[in-house]
Amino acid sequence: LSRALGLPALIGYLAAGFVLHETNIAGGALLHNLANLGVTLLLFTIGLKLVPAQLLKPMVWGTTVVHMLLMQLLFAATLWVAGVVMPGLGLALSELLVIAFALTFSSTVFVIQVMQEKGEMSSRHANLAIGILVIQDIAAVLFLTATKGSLPEIEALFLLLLWPLRAPITRLMERAGHGELFTLFGLALALGGAALFEQVGIKGDLGALIIGALLAGTQKSKELYRNLMNFKDLFLVCFFLTIGLDGWPEEEALALALVLGVMALIKPLVYFPLMTWLHAAPRTALLSASALGNYSEFGLVVIAVAAKAGWVEPEWASAISLAIAASFVLSSPLSKRAHDLYRRHHDFWLRFESAEVSAARPDTSGARIIVLGMGNIGKGAYDAIAEKYGREVLGVDLNERKLADHTRKHRRVVIADASDPDFWHQVNLDEVTLVLLALTHHQENMLVAELLRDLGYSGRTAAVVRFAEEARDLEEHGFSAFNLYAQAGAGFADHAAQQLELMDS
Repeated sequence: LSRALGLPALIGYLAAGFVLHETNIAGGALLHNLANLGVTLLLFTIGLKLVPAQLLKPMVWGTTVVHMLLMQLLFAATLWVAGVVMPGLGLALSELLVIAFALTFSSTVFVIQVMQEKGEMSSRHANLAIGILVIQDIAAVLFLTATKGSLPEIEALFLLLLWPLRAPITRLMERAGHGELFTLFGLALALGGAALFEQVGIKGDLGALIIGALLAGTQKSKELYRNLMNFKDLFLVCFFLTIGLDGWPEEEALALALVLGVMALIKPLVYFPLMTWLHAAPRTALLSASALGNYSEFGLVVIAVAAKAGWVEPEWASAISLAIAASFVLSSPLSKRAHDLYRRHHDFWLRFESAEVSAARPDTSGARIIVLGMGNIGKGAYDAIAEKYGREVLGVDLNERKLADHTRKHRRVVIADASDPDFWHQVNLDEVTLVLLALTHHQENMLVAELLRDLGYSGRTAAVVRFAEEARDLEEHGFSAFNLYAQAGAGFADHAAQQLELMDS
């Protein structure tokens, strides 16, 4: 029902927990064990996506640290005022600080779900938002580790030996293939890593994050991330159900939860100026900030663990879950309308652009043919066309790490977001005769198609698609669609015919 209403399924899981509570159905030990498993896999999959170079950018860690400090002060002040107005809340200083800390996080699950649905996981704003979320998650894990209340044992020093084991573990991952054995191996790494860290007095969730980070950056780690995501999401459902099963908060806490839910909309208002101040492009800042205007499921983990440690009352988990649900309801339409908001008020947002961002705009002069997406398909198309048109062909991609390789092979490639109106405002569309879309996601192709139409581009366009319905969508926008699967057979037949000709000669 939640998904049918255009809201994240997460809200439905929380609601289901409260419904089960009202029907006097208990969760039991199994549900709690599966919930803990979901949290461990969440940390492991975050580790698999860690890119230290990305996290070390001031735009990422600077925004995160300053934003968390400002939000901590704001929510602590709000809770203090609430305690004065509603003495029945009985908030001690320690409770006030822990609850405020839990509210500083934004939702990893929500942001990734929104970005995936829009086909924007490889975009700059997605990378910025996820980088911020990872640092927030690391802060949460450090807090969870501190709740153990004891120092790690001396044997914890032997964990440094995990680094030399990275190479043999990676080779084992490659030998495991692509089926169920590979997935089982990933589960063993996540759960075994957590158990190993617990044995030496360190929080197991931090262990799962570190093991995942050790494997990050390899092709198999990307595949493992995709394989474990559904398991992680499935087990996290159990976690959200346990929150609702714990029951409703008291009346005063319920009212405060709704107020806090509305206050989540303050987060984007603080994120945006911080990001642009630290040299994020205005569009990147707006789209990232709009996705981060919510509270995190990790905040529930913090509250739940703090309640076990006796730092807060257990009923606050229910209050925070309602605040999270309210923040999702309010954040969803904002995130969906972010692109439209930027296009409509383009000149206003550009006022926040720093000189550094302006100076870094790519050179698009003389481009007549533009290839969007320089993956395997895009590279092949670029190389074939460039043989005749040379420097008049321009490749566009977001992968900065492959720029040196393109330059070495004499390709003219710029780093830019194909769905960014600011990029297209630099291009002289009157000179462009052909645009080729070889982007990863159909949603991104559609976004670019609509953008080109709005800008009045009248040249020829072609796009790579994988399914017939995708071809229909793009053809309605005037694009010529090349169905990768349907037309691959013809290409394979041409290749076979060439081989026969070679044999005959």
